[in-house]
Amino acid sequence: MAAKKTAKTTTESAPKKAEATPKPAAKKAAKKAAVKKTAPAAAKKAPAKKAAAKPSLDVVARAAYLNYRNRVEKDLPGDSHGDWLEAERQHSEPG
Repeated sequence: MAAKKTAKTTTESAPKKAEATPKPAAKKAAKKAAVKKTAPAAAKKAPAKKAAAKPSLDVVARAAYLNYRNRVEKDLPGDSHGDWLEAERQHSEPG
C-alpha cells in the first residue's frame, strides 16, 4: 500500500511542477531581451583598449647591450639594470 501512495504523490506533484515551470522561463526570456537591447549601446560607449605586446627577450637584450655601449662611450654613470629597463621602455612605447 505504501507503494501506491508514493506513486499517487509522484503523479500529483508532477503537474504542479509543470505549471510552475513556464513562469521563470518567461522571466528569463524577458531578461535576455532586455540585455540584448542594451548590450550594443554599452559596447559603443566604451571601446576595449588593446594591451601593448611585450617585445621578445632577444630584442630587449640587444637594445640593453646597445644602451650599455652608448653609456660607456659617453662615460655616463649607470648599471646594467638601468640599461635593461631603458631598453624595455624604448620597445614598449607605442609608435
